[in-house]
Amino acid sequence: MSEGFGLVVRFTLRDQEAATAFDDLCARTLEGVKTQEPGTLAYVTHIPVDEPLVRVFYELYADRAAFEAHEAQPHTKRFLAEREQYLSGVEVTFLDTIAGKVAA
Repeated sequence: MSEGFGLVVRFTLRDQEAATAFDDLCARTLEGVKTQEPGTLAYVTHIPVDEPLVRVFYELYADRAAFEAHEAQPHTKRFLAEREQYLSGVEVTFLDTIAGKVAA
């Protein structure tokens, strides 16, 4: 597992209307992740309990190169360009994997 590369991203959304539009953007982006990114091991969106205007992404890649391939995809570039209109804040934490279990 030592080569895995991950990140956690916390998005704070402006309001409920922005949250709905952001969720739609995420759904469209996820389709590309599922079909175009073999090196993306996990790409999961969460809504924290009692925080309806927050989304937390957990992303796990086979290695740094897989993350860079993700960033270069047209669906990711579209997501990065369009997301700002819905956000009031973003926090990104990059993670180096040291141990764990990933389902096949």
